[in-house]
Amino acid sequence: MNINPLWLGLLFVGLAIGYFIRLFVASQRKDSAERKIQESIAEAEAQTKEIIISAKGQAAVILEEAAKEERVRKQELRRFEERLLKKEDAFDQARRAVEAEIAQARREEERFRLASLDFASRSGKLEEELKKIQERAVQELEKAAGFTREEAKSKLFEEIQAQHREELAELLIRCERENREQAEAKSMEIIASAIQRYARNHIADITTTIVNLSDEDIKGKIIGREGRNIRTFERLTGVEVIVDETPESILLSSFDPLRREIARIALEKLIRDGRIQPAKIEEKVEEAKQEIEERILKIGEEAAYEVGILDLPKEILSLLGRLNYRTSYGQNVLVHSIEMTHIAGMIAAELGLRVDIAKKGALIHDIGKAIDHEVEGTHIEIGRRLLKKYGIEEEVTRAMEAHHEEYPFATPESYVVAAADAISAARPGARRDTLEKYLRRLEEMEKIVTSFEGVNQAYAVSAGREVRVFVVPEKIDDFGALALAKNIAAKIKSDLRYPGEIKVTVIREVKAVEYAR
Repeated sequence: MNINPLWLGLLFVGLAIGYFIRLFVASQRKDSAERKIQESIAEAEAQTKEIIISAKGQAAVILEEAAKEERVRKQELRRFEERLLKKEDAFDQARRAVEAEIAQARREEERFRLASLDFASRSGKLEEELKKIQERAVQELEKAAGFTREEAKSKLFEEIQAQHREELAELLIRCERENREQAEAKSMEIIASAIQRYARNHIADITTTIVNLSDEDIKGKIIGREGRNIRTFERLTGVEVIVDETPESILLSSFDPLRREIARIALEKLIRDGRIQPAKIEEKVEEAKQEIEERILKIGEEAAYEVGILDLPKEILSLLGRLNYRTSYGQNVLVHSIEMTHIAGMIAAELGLRVDIAKKGALIHDIGKAIDHEVEGTHIEIGRRLLKKYGIEEEVTRAMEAHHEEYPFATPESYVVAAADAISAARPGARRDTLEKYLRRLEEMEKIVTSFEGVNQAYAVSAGREVRVFVVPEKIDDFGALALAKNIAAKIKSDLRYPGEIKVTVIREVKAVEYAR
């Protein structure tokens, strides 16, 4: 086949032109892609610079705030140190002043001792001279009067008797009347103490309870690592746990019998369980509180059954059971109420009065004491409100409200209740005044502490020598705890009378709890 050279040349020229056109197009596309990449890189660099600049600005703000907070904290610490230094200087000045006063007092004491020795020697001589002068004066008077001392005395008595015969007669009558009144009062006391138709032993509640242990090693478990178990137990129960060298026993100390009983039941449950840890302690304390509530109701029912009163509401019976853990001047209030009920029933029967009203009024006369630490008012006023709330007869209320003479004696049964109260309280050995004052002081101490804002719980421990205060950590910080301890100590010092000193311990505990499910 013959190919025209012209066409072949044109073909080669066309191919060459197409190749160069393709190279030109590819070059243009490459330049366009590179420009896009460079633009993207430039844009990214610009964004990066903006982010870096923004981050540097935020970092500068954060650093500036941190520096400001650091300056404020340093200023607070500096002021705190200045206050401490001022207090230390004041304390040193006071100590030096006291030492100077003590030295001055010792010098005065020595000077007074020397002066007293000199005065004693002089007074002895003066006393002898005075006796001699008195003897000479008596002798001169006897010579001048013509009577001896005994004759003059008898003559003077005769003249006084003649002049004041009527006054002496009135004096004798008054003495006789006073002796008769004293004899009547003494006879009434003897009669009251001699009542033997009902007798019940009073065991005065003390402030400690002993828990026996089966194994000495349990003490270590109760204390826990670094004492965390015993601290948790004391915080939840308000009872001080005393672990000493006494073998196989632990002492629970608190002025509140109800707290001690809850602590005893919870501790025995923990010992039987064997797993003693903070979570288990909380569980057993709650179980003990529920158990004690059931026991209180049972005690109230048994007391009402013992005196033959079977129509009281369940709420009144529960409050009545609480009186088993209250004392009045060392006397168990529930035992005192039961004793009063029997005595009031006997007196009402002898006088022909309503025995049921007298017995009910005597049994629940102190019902207000079951909650008088929770509700404002006297126990009589609280009791009247409780009886009205739970539908007790008005005659019973009138019979019980006058036993301290805050209300008038409205019915004959009210006199019977008051008489039974006096008889039960006046019986020898029934009450101890010192214990009641001691317990009242501890209750007042806890009320003073709980009046401060941020206080969650407060317990008086160590026989009233220490009060432990548990605060709400969200309301009281560490510096606030120091200030709170100081304020509480000042308040106790100004409002409470007590022997020795009282230690105030403020405890701020933060606990975080979370569950993995």
